[in-house]
Amino acid sequence: MANKEGQTRKVVIIGGGFAGLNFVKRLDPRKFDITLVDRNNYHSFPPLFYQVASAGLDPSSICFPLRRELRKLRRGSRGIRFNMGCVSSIDPARKVVSTDLEELEYDILVIAAGTTNNFFNIDGLEDRVYTLKSTSEALRCRNDILRRIEKASIETDSKVRKRLLSFVVIGGGPTGVEIAGALGEMKRYVLPREYPEINPDEMRITLLEGSDRLLRTFNGKCSADALRSLSQLMVTCRLGVNVRNYDGHTVVMADGGELKADTVIWTAGVCATPFRFVTDVDKEAYIGQGGRIIVDGFCRARALGADIYAIGDIALMADGADIDTKFPKGHPQLAQPAIQMGRLLADNLMNPHKAKPFRYKDKGAMATVGRNRAVVQLRHLEFSGFMAWLAWMFIHLISILGFRNRLTVLINWIWAYFNYSTSLRLLIQPASQPKAQGRE
Repeated sequence: MANKEGQTRKVVIIGGGFAGLNFVKRLDPRKFDITLVDRNNYHSFPPLFYQVASAGLDPSSICFPLRRELRKLRRGSRGIRFNMGCVSSIDPARKVVSTDLEELEYDILVIAAGTTNNFFNIDGLEDRVYTLKSTSEALRCRNDILRRIEKASIETDSKVRKRLLSFVVIGGGPTGVEIAGALGEMKRYVLPREYPEINPDEMRITLLEGSDRLLRTFNGKCSADALRSLSQLMVTCRLGVNVRNYDGHTVVMADGGELKADTVIWTAGVCATPFRFVTDVDKEAYIGQGGRIIVDGFCRARALGADIYAIGDIALMADGADIDTKFPKGHPQLAQPAIQMGRLLADNLMNPHKAKPFRYKDKGAMATVGRNRAVVQLRHLEFSGFMAWLAWMFIHLISILGFRNRLTVLINWIWAYFNYSTSLRLLIQPASQPKAQGRE
């Protein structure tokens, strides 16, 4: 698509997640000059971060190099590239995106940076809890879980050993339920087999949820099935509990109750990845609930200019005549809305005279609670147990980029299923970097 001077329009996409990558894959590089910007040089698969954190999968199994994917999409054109960098500001007037490494000019800007952790303004919480919003965060969590178990295996003081083996998961959504179930499986199956020095009863796993049930976006039956499955894995679930503070050793609840724990995994909420916009426009005009960018039904960012779009988790379609009325508070921050939004925006940009407003096709939701345990909720069907677990595995397997990644994940799952073991419980940490010695 050329501008008035006959030049190909420059499209800059911020974020190589589900929304950004599907947008790029749909857009024709022969018609646009495309640049994808991301702080990482790989696309990752967030639904399986918890398996990295629990040593079920290797990080490379759920990550795929962005340059390799973009190479496949060039279709004989060089009009598509990847630039690694962290975006520091966006100037709508100059049409410039500034990163920590460069400045990029654009004709069309698509913001698809997704979400980050929401700590609800609890002081110091970010520095004291473990989170699962990136591959590096999941890997850090895995290493520290393994380190604590190894320390507990040689600790002679029972009180210290119990403290090392106390894990608290805050948030009863899909991620919280899945990581709690994975820890429960470690307690039930791994400790007796590989750590005979530890009594499994000394490992305590507690899941705290602020609402009256787990998986509150699911129906009541799925929530009850998830609660029952976690109980079978010896996970203690406490509902209706809100966290007020955590000092690194004690979780303080809103009702004044306390819970001792050295390892707290935070999955209680997300907010949009923040950006600094160089503009005089009032922030409330374009930023909505949860820090999300307010857009119309065609994904155009409100009050930021006609050539700025937002898609995926960071976009908030909340009101307007062209908005999907089924979701008055915005679409769920899940993979499917992001994928569908990215594809539609690409189609609209390539065919502006036939542009259509976004309408989300809900394909259902699912969550796993461990081996042979999962819940699946479709539009007219819901089920749990072994068949739900198989369905969960199949859907997640085909959603991973790259045949090699799919094969690696499948082999790991099959191996772990039959012998309750994995070669991934390796505590490998990077060595310290050499001093600069005058080099930049």
